[in-house]
Parts: sequence; structure tokens; C-alpha cells
Amino acid sequence: MMMRGQNRYSRRRVVMGAFALVLALVFPAWAFARDVRVTVIDVELDMPLEGAVVRTPDGTDWECGPDGDVVVTVPDSVQLILRAAYPGYEAGRVVLAADATAATIPLTLSGVMEGQELVIEAPRPRASETVPGRSVALSGSELARSAEIGAIEDVMNSIKLLPGVGYSGTFGMMPSIRGGDPGDFIASFDGFYVENPYHLEGVISIFDPRMIESAQLSHGIFSARYGHTITGILDITSKKGDTKLSTLELGFSTSAANLNLSRPINDKGAFMLMMKATYWAPVVWAAQSLSTAVDNEQLDMVNYITTAPYVMSSAFSADYRFTPSLFLNGFAFLGGDGGGAEYLNPHEGGGYSNLAAQWINTIGFATSGLLWNPRNDMILNFRLGAGFNRTDVGASVENNLTMAYTQGFLNDFDSLLEGKTRYTVKNDNVMTRGNETDNVQARVDYDWDWGNGIIFAAGVQELYSRWLVEQSTKTIAEVPAGIEPLTGKTLYHNFPITTTTDADNHAFSTSGYVAGEWTSPSGFFATELGLRLDMFTFFGRDFSVKSAPALNPRLNVDFHLIKNKGSIDSLTLTLGSGLFSSMTDNVTDLQKGDVDDYELQPNRSWTSLAGINLNFFDHWTLNVETYYKYVFSRAYRINWINEDALKTDPQYYFDGDGTVWGTDLMLQKRAGFIDGWLTYTFTYARYREPGYARSSGEDTYRADGYYPSFHRFHNLNLIINVKPQNKFHIYVRYGIASGRPKPVVGAIDYYPVALFDENHNLTGYIQKFKRDSHYSDNSRTTMSMPFDIKFSWFFFNKKGRTTGEFYVAIENLASLFYLSKANTTFNQYTGEEDTGSTSAVYELSIPIPSLGIKWSF
Repeated sequence: MMMRGQNRYSRRRVVMGAFALVLALVFPAWAFARDVRVTVIDVELDMPLEGAVVRTPDGTDWECGPDGDVVVTVPDSVQLILRAAYPGYEAGRVVLAADATAATIPLTLSGVMEGQELVIEAPRPRASETVPGRSVALSGSELARSAEIGAIEDVMNSIKLLPGVGYSGTFGMMPSIRGGDPGDFIASFDGFYVENPYHLEGVISIFDPRMIESAQLSHGIFSARYGHTITGILDITSKKGDTKLSTLELGFSTSAANLNLSRPINDKGAFMLMMKATYWAPVVWAAQSLSTAVDNEQLDMVNYITTAPYVMSSAFSADYRFTPSLFLNGFAFLGGDGGGAEYLNPHEGGGYSNLAAQWINTIGFATSGLLWNPRNDMILNFRLGAGFNRTDVGASVENNLTMAYTQGFLNDFDSLLEGKTRYTVKNDNVMTRGNETDNVQARVDYDWDWGNGIIFAAGVQELYSRWLVEQSTKTIAEVPAGIEPLTGKTLYHNFPITTTTDADNHAFSTSGYVAGEWTSPSGFFATELGLRLDMFTFFGRDFSVKSAPALNPRLNVDFHLIKNKGSIDSLTLTLGSGLFSSMTDNVTDLQKGDVDDYELQPNRSWTSLAGINLNFFDHWTLNVETYYKYVFSRAYRINWINEDALKTDPQYYFDGDGTVWGTDLMLQKRAGFIDGWLTYTFTYARYREPGYARSSGEDTYRADGYYPSFHRFHNLNLIINVKPQNKFHIYVRYGIASGRPKPVVGAIDYYPVALFDENHNLTGYIQKFKRDSHYSDNSRTTMSMPFDIKFSWFFFNKKGRTTGEFYVAIENLASLFYLSKANTTFNQYTGEEDTGSTSAVYELSIPIPSLGIKWSF
């Protein structure tokens, strides 16, 4: 033990010494910098655009003040390109001369103007815009800092740092949003709903940060334009090509390679090709090599990987403006992933256990939108798309064990055992699954500016889905069968069961909405009122069922209390309330007779919210929101064990409910020597599933109410981006997340088991080991403390066309001195307990170094 402690201390000293050396090397001054005043204007009205964002080549965003200008810091004596963006306008750019101290970037309206009323492109909420009470957004530069890091470069790395989002670990990209089930979270990619946007069963999402222009998480009372979720929606805006210049972007990191290529089309549009390959073979090899030198049971698990996980993806986007009032865009994505593992565990008493798994997953979709202004105060948006997702999984657990009978009760069955003191146990758990999901989507959105601050909106949406499920699972079930008299312990019957699913089901989700927005002439008061209707029709082989229509009214009210007074730029009070509905994946493999008409119900929630948004000192923002959510009509399925038929009987319920409330806080600084944000989230989430009341097992607590497995009371994230020089940035992320629920466990003890074969024949008696466990509201894993650091160097050429970034990063630094703990595991046949705890999250127990480089031409 002393040697292990000394080794750990030595590793910490080496890392800290290296850290100090890096700081000493990078802090010497770079080239001198200069300040440049940049003004962003509307090119037609020559009107300054307050709130426009100017981006410098190092990825820093600078927000313009009331006069549409901002002073930015850039390298001296270097020609470079500045970019500007503003909601509703085409992005703009300007080439800044090597000695220039001022620049103006004109922007062209992508919609139309009527007087001085701006008509914003539908759909709303607007991409890349934070709207109090509705959504929080991240720009491209913020995504680059927090998403382009580590073994997994993923937009979800950034989303997990936002208020209201629960911590899910480095290798978990399916977070809980404001206490909601991670499976209910949905994404919209350029207006196309993606229900399962994940690779590797949720380890990584499909959202490559180099394919994304901006991301917006809507988890408040968002517009009636959006649906299909009771938790939240992630609105992704894809990266678009430059309409003036051809560009090439290359990127390489520890685990991935990227290529982006774009070309303009007649100065009226552009197309972009994006490709990415994620290869974890080097990471797996390094971890396997390290496992031979470090005594760590969790790290040893990497030696069972037979096929290193991989992800391949490609995307294509194109857009073209035919006339000032007609704009066409499209996006297509195709990706695949796979991997494999095999775990062979020999047993001291003889025999072995062997676990093997292989999976292959493919996902793709294509979507196109046509934006048309039939007249100056109207916008029509037509969108059509289709997608698919295919997953093939094979897994098996083979047990071939020679057991010694050491407990007295077994020796009394001499007639059965024929005097033997050892018995061979053979059983197999086998699962094969082939799931395919296809969908076709169409929607029409209409916005009409009536003038005087009034906007009317309406739309219809149709989503067709098909689920083809082919699954066969052979497992071993154990059920209590009374008291064994010799030991006084509960005797369990052990028998194989087979579950087979062969479903070809279809569903239509039909939606329509109307909405109205009004802003008072003074701008003091603004409101949005909407009504959305969702209806679901489900049909399969020889059956069809439908749900009753779900009406979802939503209301938001904003009071702009203060604007441009002293150090306060704005102070806004937001109130909102609304209903939401979604159809859960729990019912995708329904069979004839499982559910009747109108018994099928979507998940529902009613959410109310109050929030304060304060902008002060030019670049500071404080946003605090408190919400209450009541979840009802939650669908869930219980697979009841049928011992006589040696199978499971699924039963569907639609009476689940839940109570969720909490507070989110976000303090953000958007520019300067130091920028970043601090978020704190408190979440109370308690669910109930009355159908479990008839259960005799350990899950009866679900009928009374429980905290779900993903629940955490507290989540805190501190994101700091320090810019000692224009060419050098330091990104630091530190978080604290309270523990997740874990069962209370007792001592490991043996119990008698009667073995039966598939023909109900008694084949023998053995002893196995278990420990009593039960749910408790007060039992939690220890807290998690993620700690990551990233050093970025930026470089530019003299003409400003070539820019680049090189970074070195270390994730999970806190593992040098702290690991989150859950319960230990043990061998159910030998009773041997593992020496270490299982991790409380999806983490490795070691720091994860990485590096990357990218160029833009």
C-alpha cells in the first residue's frame, strides 16, 4: 500500500512539474498586438447593429455596443480576416490590412425590411441566440474551445456545461436536461428532427464541432413551433460555405481527423463537404500498455477490447439564393460506428466465464429547405427530409463452471448428487438485436409581420416513423420459491427464458400550431402565445391504435425593466408556462392486443418558469431561472417473468408521473483578457410508476416514488478562457457534481439454487452468492469532479488567408487524487468481491492527454 501511495504521489509531482514547465515556456511575449475599432452596419439602411458579433481569427467573439462598434485585439503587422454575424442577416467578412486600426463590416439582411421592422427567418427560436426563459446558445468559437478537446471532440461536451444539464461523464453524451429522462431529449439539425443522434450507444454524438456553426439548447418554455419532447431540444445550425471564397480546413487530433472543403456558387451560394474519422486504436493501445504498469482494476478492463471503437462520418451542405426573396438550402449526413470486446474470466475452482460483444451502427439523413418571401412582410419556409438508423448487436455470456459444494444443505441431496462434491454449471446468455428506424418529415412554417410589433405564425408538420425490431434474447432467470428448510434461506428456481421480438411498426405524428408575438412600441413589454396540437397514430401487423389529440398551449411574457442605464445594459424579467408532449421509444415494439385505442398516450409535461436576465458592464451577463415541471402520462413497460412458459410477458402502462423543480444560474463574461462562464444547477426530480405495485422483487419502490438513476441534486461548472496573448489561450474546465442514486447493499452471502432446464426438468442444486440490496432515497455515489485543461496556440500568415490552431489538453486531471465511487462488484458463483469500487460515471480512472492541430486556407 505504501508503494502504491508513493507511486501516485510521484506521478502527481511529475505532472505538476511538467505543467509548470509548460507555463514557463508559453508565457514569454509573442508579437505585439494592436486594437482595432470594428463597426457593423446594415448595408441598406446604414444603421449600426447593436449586439452584432465580430469574430477574430483566434476564435474570440466580440459583441458590438449600442453604436454597432467594438474594439477588438488582433496581432500587429499581420493581414487577417474579421467576420461578423447578426440574427437575420447574412454573415459578413472584411480583410483587415496589416496596419489598419479601424474597419467597417456591412451586413445584408437575409429576410426583408418593412420600415425598420426586422422579419427574422423562421423557424424560431433563432439559432445561436440566447433567449431568457426559452434557450441558451453557444457560438462557434465557444464550441471550439470546449468541444474540440480530448479523446472525444463533440458538441455535447459543450452542451453538458450549460445550466440545467446534469453531468454524465466524459464518455456519456446523453445527459439529463432539467431532471428529464435522457432518452426524451431530441435534436433538430437544420430543422430536421433527429431522435437518436448518437454513435456507440451514446458514447459520442453525431455533432462534430467542425460541422457546426452554432448550437442552441431550448429547455424552457420554447415556441409552439417545436415539439416531440417534454424535456428539451437541441437546435443545431450546420456550417455553411463561403459565398465569395473557396476554403479548406484540415484537422488532426489524438483520436480523429477532419476535412472541410467549400466552394462558392456564382457568388449566390456555396457547397461544403465535411468528413471525419474517429480512431481510438491509439488511445486503446496506450491504455492497454499503461495497464501493465499500473495496478488498477478499472483500467484492466481495456484489455478486453478486441475491436477498438471507431466512428466514421461525412456530411454535405449547400445553399443558393436564386433571388432576394427565394433561398434554397440542404444538408445530408451519413455516419457509422462499431466495436467489439471479449472478456474471458477463468475461475479458481475450474471452468470459466466468457463475455463477447460486437456492434455495428449506421445513421443517415438528408434534409432540404426552401425559404420564400412572397411579399415584404411574409416568410414561408418549406422543409422536407428523410433519415434512417440501423443497429446490429450481438452479445453472449457463456458460463462453464465447476462448483464445489461447501455448504451443508447441498450434501443432504445424496440421491440427486450421487455422492459428488463438485458440480458443473453450464448456461449461456445470448442476445442478438437488429433495429432499424426510418423516418420521413415534412413541415411548412409561415410568419407574417402585421406591423406595430405584431407577428403571426402558423405551421403544420408530419413525421412518419417506422421501427423494424428483430431481437432474440436468451437469459437465465431466478425467482424465489419458498424457504429451503435445512438452511432457512430462500430457495431460488433458476431456469432459462427466451424473449423474442419481431415487430414492424409504423407511426404518424401529426402536428399543427398557431402563435402570435407582440412587442409594445416602447419595447418594455413583449409576449408570445402559442397553441400546438400533436396527434399520434400507431399501426403494425394486423393492428392499429391512435392517441387522443394532445393540446399544448404555451405563453411567454417578457418585461424589459431597464435598458442602457449606467453600468446596466439591460434587465429583463421573464415568466412562462406551457404544456409539452412526446411519444416514447418504450412503445416502438407494440404487438397486436398490447394496447387499445386511446389507451396509447404520449408522455406529457406541464412546465412553469420565472427568470431574470441582467446584462451589465458591457460584457457580463447573469441569468437566473426557477422552474416547476409536472410530468404525467409517462409510458413504461414491465416484462413480467412467466415461469410456466419460460418467457417474459411485456405489459404497457401509461400512468407514470413525476415532479421536477429546480433553479439554474449562469454568470457569463463574453470578452476580454479572461472570458467564460459559471453555471450552477439545482434539480429535484422524483418519478413514480404505479404498475410496479404488483411486483414481488426489489423494484417495488418504483410504485411509491424514487429518484431516477440519472438524477443529481447539484451540478456546478466553471469555464475559464485566459488569453495572455492573441496567439496563446488557456482553457480550464472544473466541475463538481453531486452523486447519483445507488442501492444500499448488505454482506455477500450464499443462497441455494435449484437448476431447471428448458423442459422444466430439475437438473441439480448449487449455491450462488448475492447480497441484499434495496433502494434508498439517501444512498448516493460520491460526487464527481471533472477537471480539464487545454493550451491553444494560434498562427496566421501575413496575407491573412491561412490560420490555424495547435492544442495540447489533459482531461480528467482530478483522477490523480480523486475518483468518484459507487458500490463494489463481486462474482456471483464464487462470492469473491472486487477490491475496487465501480466508477460512479462513465470515466477512465486516469488522466487523458490529447493534442490536435487544424488549418484553415
